[in-house]
Amino acid sequence: MTIRRALISVSDKEEIVDFARGLADQGIEIISSGGTAGALRDAGVPVITVAEVTGAPEILGGRVKTLHPKIHGGILANRKLDEHIEELKREGIEPIDLVVCNLYPFERTASHPSVKEDDVLEQIDIGGPAMVRAAAKNWPSVGVVVDPGRYDEITEELRATGVLSDATRRSLAQDAFAHTAGYDAAIARYFTRSEDFPDSLIVATRKVSDLRYGENPHQAAAFYRPAG
Repeated sequence: MTIRRALISVSDKEEIVDFARGLADQGIEIISSGGTAGALRDAGVPVITVAEVTGAPEILGGRVKTLHPKIHGGILANRKLDEHIEELKREGIEPIDLVVCNLYPFERTASHPSVKEDDVLEQIDIGGPAMVRAAAKNWPSVGVVVDPGRYDEITEELRATGVLSDATRRSLAQDAFAHTAGYDAAIARYFTRSEDFPDSLIVATRKVSDLRYGENPHQAAAFYRPAG
């Protein structure tokens, strides 16, 4: 799948400028919002703001900026369906081929001993998970990157082949759903933090390493730790 248009909106801005510059150097149009757009523009990376795409300003202190049909329609359109393509044309919506997004630092904020709940609530991302899940759902048509550790891999694949393979897009979608699931699990834990035995206990984990064997030599095993 050829990448012509990318939407970048990240909380973790580590290495994002170099990644975005690499995309722009390959002729990929970049859409961005808020602080990400400012960081890219300051670094000389050409960027189109989300507001320019949607025709609507960011409102409510940034709580609403990407929740718009011209963003989600561009992400969710099934490129294999002629009726979707025709509807995009009719509504003046350009497809978005790549979504680069990671979410507000909820867990880091919530873990601070003196943090106020109002500050914690502001770190519950709404637009970010919506974009990530939309792109991951539509992985046959769209790539989604949530892990800065994969920026180099994506850049190299695009440089080498000019496209993102089906295998890469599916792997990226897997990362994306794990990212949003872990994020929601952290929020759920925060709201039940004062309960000894909450009705629902949601635990997100990450693999630390594979093990030589499980309880018995013929069994496979791996070691996991709670995410965060």
